[in-house]
Amino acid sequence: MTDAPTAITPPTDLPRTLGELRASGHEFRTVKEELRDNLLSRLRSGAPRFPGIVGYDDTVLPEVERALLAGHDMVLLGERGQGKTRLIRGLIDLLDEWTPVITGSELHEHPYHPLTPATRRLVAETGDLLPISWLHRSERYGEKLATPDTSVGDLIGDVDPIKVAEGRALGDPDTIHFGLVPRTNRGIFAVNELPDLAERIQVSLLNVLEERDIQVRGYQLRLPLDLLLVASANPEDYTNRGRIITPLKDRFGAEIRTHYPVDLALETALVRQEAALVAAVPDHLIDVLARYTRAVRESPAVDARSGISARFAIAAAETTAASALRRAGLRQEREAVARVCDTVSVTSTLRGKVEFESGEEGRETEVLAHLLRVATAETFRDRLAGLDLSGFTELVAEGAIIETGDLVSADELLGQIGTVPGLAKVLDRLGLGDAPSPGQAASAIEFVLEGLHLTRRLAKELTDDGRTLYGS
Repeated sequence: MTDAPTAITPPTDLPRTLGELRASGHEFRTVKEELRDNLLSRLRSGAPRFPGIVGYDDTVLPEVERALLAGHDMVLLGERGQGKTRLIRGLIDLLDEWTPVITGSELHEHPYHPLTPATRRLVAETGDLLPISWLHRSERYGEKLATPDTSVGDLIGDVDPIKVAEGRALGDPDTIHFGLVPRTNRGIFAVNELPDLAERIQVSLLNVLEERDIQVRGYQLRLPLDLLLVASANPEDYTNRGRIITPLKDRFGAEIRTHYPVDLALETALVRQEAALVAAVPDHLIDVLARYTRAVRESPAVDARSGISARFAIAAAETTAASALRRAGLRQEREAVARVCDTVSVTSTLRGKVEFESGEEGRETEVLAHLLRVATAETFRDRLAGLDLSGFTELVAEGAIIETGDLVSADELLGQIGTVPGLAKVLDRLGLGDAPSPGQAASAIEFVLEGLHLTRRLAKELTDDGRTLYGS
């Protein structure tokens, strides 16, 4: 279950009793009707339907919208890090901002539709004076990560021994301690990694999806729940025989496949949106890291079934920025701007995010380092193709050595370079402007030097103490 959201105070002009609610003209709508109506409203107005979701506009989101308009429960299939949970949580924004509930109701019962015997008695006794409260959309979402130890009691409910000890009859429905699913009545409930739920526990969801009610032990209790059930699963697990029982598969109205960003622009946009960068990372380095992620994802040395999460690219950008910030701290630089040398550390720090094929033991770091070099070379060709870079090669034509590395400051690097013919065009191509800061200029220069090395136009040597030497 997700952490409880911070309480939001409802507007003071909302009705506070059942009589006032009826007088206001309020009409009851099910959760799926709310989602359908609010989605239609956004479709007609052109308002954003799923803010923050990148790369799914023409593929996944139309399928999600069709499922919501049809009133279908859905399961999202995709490898790790494809934004399945992010998308599910985004459905909350399609609910009404406020919905009325019977004050004190565990199940968020609508005043027009009480569910439990206790609340039905309360409605009969109080009539139009029934007190009501208002629930914000952020409080109408429940989530459970499926684990093998999840029980029926966790999801559906069980007998509460404390209530029995207080003297209530064992057959009294009021002795039930409701689980996560009924407590999300009038909302959206998500089950993440559904295949990890034991098969005997999956059975407990059958009635929720089809008959829209629950059964607790031997109670003859029918609670017509009002909710949207959404699940996520890895397709490899989903198709394994016996991992998800066939009747449960059949009860989901929609099965939607998610995917990784289909092109480089979407990959970079996702990194820019999600990464919490502690230093400036120029666009050409974001491109490098996005290409690197895609290269790792497509590498035959990597287990394609496990997938390479979007979190890989995000963590790579954050690690690169942290390396730049570390250098700025150690070298007393006024600004922290990432350079090519800062990307090298990701090959070791992100190794644990990659599942390799069985024949690659001992070569993991080597494989990742090679793919990073390939991504850097591709970005160099894409960004700077056709430029005259002879001014950079002439710097070392007479035997000079240019020293750089993650502990060489921007000023130290620029001091070795001086004025370089063609640098202005390089800065323009990289989007760094006519008056770059020292950090930006150093980032551009080091990118060119590394690109010339990777295209076999400049020698490079790595020293034992971590320095990088370009030149003869």
